Amino acid sequence: MLDYDTTICKDGEEGLTEFNNGKYDLVILDVMMPKKDGFTVAEDIRKFDEQTPIIFLTAKSLKEDRIRGFQVGCDDYIAKPFSTEELSMRIKAIMKRCMMAKNGGANNEQKIFTIGSFTFDYGNMLLKSEKMEQSLTRKEAALLKLLCIYENKLLTRETALKSVWGDDDYFIGRSMDVFITKLRKHLKDDPSISITNVHGAGFKLEIDQQYE
Repeated sequence: MLDYDTTICKDGEEGLTEFNNGKYDLVILDVMMPKKDGFTVAEDIRKFDEQTPIIFLTAKSLKEDRIRGFQVGCDDYIAKPFSTEELSMRIKAIMKRCMMAKNGGANNEQKIFTIGSFTFDYGNMLLKSEKMEQSLTRKEAALLKLLCIYENKLLTRETALKSVWGDDDYFIGRSMDVFITKLRKHLKDDPSISITNVHGAGFKLEIDQQYE
């Protein structure tokens, strides 16, 4: 027994309704559910909640299924059969990362970063400039913080994946690329800022001094 308080729902529609009406720290979804499949439930949750972690626990183990799971916003994808010990460890790892992000990391860690004309408040997951204020998701904030720490240096894919997602799995890597695209969009109003893809290695957050 994992000793968690749980709510079990018989189909996707009931699960989404229960999530909307309750307060949950974690969502575990099967892909193959009646009325509303797990991918659709995850997409619906992510429309208004980017923070609550989602795990897929399913017999659908094809590469395409795993990729779609991460594309719709899951934090982990576990294919059946699985061990209770593995599930417990993955839940604990995800909850630990969520708690650290919620608390802004360790007390002695830097929480405010200057990125060109932007101020990034990691503790409150906010990206601000004179013209805008953008709330970031938990993963966006964690990834942007790493890019700031490695500013003008290579942030390897392995480092980013293990720090933010806890695993450097190929399929999670595809999900990270989506988050990099989102960060570029958030920062696009400042032409001095670029997040460069170093092919096969990782990313660089670079600030062009000629614009300053």
